[in-house]
Amino acid sequence: MNSKQTFTWNEMTMGTCYYPEHWDKKFWADDLDHMKEAGISVVRIAEFAWSKVEPEEGVFTFDFFDDFLNLCSDKQMKVIFGTPTATPPAWLTEKYPEVLNASKDGVLFRHGGRRHYNYNSPVYQRLCARIVEREAAHYGKHPAIVGWQIDNEINCEVNEFYAEADSAAFREYLKKQYGTLKKLNEAWGTNFWNQTYTDWNQVYVLRPVVNKSINPHQHLDYIRFISESARHFCKMQAEIIRKYIKPGDYITTNGKFWNLDNHKMAKESLDVYCYDSYPDFAFGLDRDPLGSEDLNDRKWSQNLAEVRSVCPHFGIMEQQSGGNGWTTRMEAPSPRPGQLTLWAMQSVAHGADYISFFRWRTCTIGTEIYWHGILDYDNRVNRKYKEVQDFYRKLKTLDPVCGSDYKAAFAIVKDYDNEWDASVDVWHGRVSRASELGIFKASQLTHTPYDVVYLQENSELSDLTKYSVLFYAHPVMIEEERTALLKEYVKQGGILVIGCRSGYKDMNGRCVMLPQPGLLADLTGTDIRDFTFVSPNEEPVFAEFDGKRIPMPLFNDIITPLEGTEVLAVYGNSYYSDAAALTCHFVGKGRVLHFGATFDAENVEALFDFLNIKEPFGEYIQAPETAEVIMREKNGEQYLFVLNYQKEPIEFMLNKKMLFMYEQTEIRGRCVLPAYGTAVYKVIE
Repeated sequence: MNSKQTFTWNEMTMGTCYYPEHWDKKFWADDLDHMKEAGISVVRIAEFAWSKVEPEEGVFTFDFFDDFLNLCSDKQMKVIFGTPTATPPAWLTEKYPEVLNASKDGVLFRHGGRRHYNYNSPVYQRLCARIVEREAAHYGKHPAIVGWQIDNEINCEVNEFYAEADSAAFREYLKKQYGTLKKLNEAWGTNFWNQTYTDWNQVYVLRPVVNKSINPHQHLDYIRFISESARHFCKMQAEIIRKYIKPGDYITTNGKFWNLDNHKMAKESLDVYCYDSYPDFAFGLDRDPLGSEDLNDRKWSQNLAEVRSVCPHFGIMEQQSGGNGWTTRMEAPSPRPGQLTLWAMQSVAHGADYISFFRWRTCTIGTEIYWHGILDYDNRVNRKYKEVQDFYRKLKTLDPVCGSDYKAAFAIVKDYDNEWDASVDVWHGRVSRASELGIFKASQLTHTPYDVVYLQENSELSDLTKYSVLFYAHPVMIEEERTALLKEYVKQGGILVIGCRSGYKDMNGRCVMLPQPGLLADLTGTDIRDFTFVSPNEEPVFAEFDGKRIPMPLFNDIITPLEGTEVLAVYGNSYYSDAAALTCHFVGKGRVLHFGATFDAENVEALFDFLNIKEPFGEYIQAPETAEVIMREKNGEQYLFVLNYQKEPIEFMLNKKMLFMYEQTEIRGRCVLPAYGTAVYKVIE
């Protein structure tokens, strides 16, 4: 596996996020009682409360959280305790402005928001280490605490850093990477536009340049540097906390965010990984909630698949319970009746065994007064609270599902180098985004679920061979080690599907002087002598494939098959009409398909048919494309999730006898799910 997981839940567990510092102490006991009545057994606290423990520099007081934790023990409520490093206090930023992050043009981000610090300030590292040490030493053995959250949403909102400390740290990072300026200049291609460096002090993090035309090779290394800085910050805290926690308590953080290798961070520092799931982000008030091309809230399953690649049995630290927004940005409608359960079950279906709703009660102060919780400002029982109670009843019927594995029909292969290059290079980014959405839509609409596998330094063949089919959409950057691993996968019988724009860069983002697809050519058995964006002045390009006419959108490789390579489809129009559009090359027991375009829902469905992986659960269920169908499996027992994202009921057919888990009743044949309804079945026939 690409990441480490040393903690799993042994039963389905429900929690909430609570901020005792926001509320008079007279609320605490009643709040905990009402939480328990709803089925909540865990609260996440303290991640923004530095001043409650260190109100002045070097002055520590623990009474506030002692009182709350002791009350939690009395009420038999468990606690995840957050380190407060996402929001440094005013005394710190005023005395030590060097801890502040800055915009690219050097303006400091001042006190009053959050995540306004930089990871590389020696002062901030020292003060963070001290507050974490003091908190862990004091609270680490408290019987109410079961877990520790590091910081909050690392790299969320701010994932670029331009402080003076960052430039100093960037130089040290580059010295370790390259050793000499000569090698740095070569890697960054600094002969272009006379960018050559003759002294390390001439090298900075990114700065404003004309037309935003930043050196792409420098930009790529800058992102790698940010990732390493964030991981180091997380690891520093984890190593401190681990000295003090009780056996069985876990360390986590809540991701997944950008410019960050979450897989390495999890492996280095965490026992289990958590995610913050807000499907309502898909329903901005300026968007059509029905006609959206990205499947709206259903698209959140794409994010959950990414999370599962980091940690197969993850937790949700913040699960949406109300409409979300700040006073400064974001507007969203309140979840309709049923959607709170739908979105939480979406998380469970994809591998979450812990669901913590954000937040217990909507805050009455500050920027997040419109980020609604289970309860509203008036603190009365409402429909959301009642739905949380009902969700808990359903969740506990799924205890046998806890720890089960998501069943995928294929896997999407990714790597951080190409992900980050796609954020630097607009040509790469455009094809990458298009194909990612196209594969996801085809997967959803045909009930053909997938996993995501990230190639890393420690990737093993066994990470790949569990899947009969891999889609590696656009490996623009490729190296010999990854090529060798892919070749071994194919030789052992795997099917690898590669799209256009592959293999033409090295790992520094420099274009290689090799026939495309570069190092992959031996695998694909193809040669690319011509390529082009699809012209907006021509009709959409198509190909004839397997008796169907399929789209060949956005960008086209005009493929020349090499000896032994079979042509499966040819272009039907444009100046390259009749040229190969899709080829198949046998390598060992397996084969490699080279697809000469980006992927969309229609051409991917045709590939699913050709590869015989479409609708793997068809023997169990016939469902409309408006439903998401997922299977989790454990010890030979299979559990089928059916999720309806529509505002009207849907019908589907169960082809075998099932146990309806919510009610523990047997069922077979025609079924109806109400608007935003969910169902989970155990296969018993």
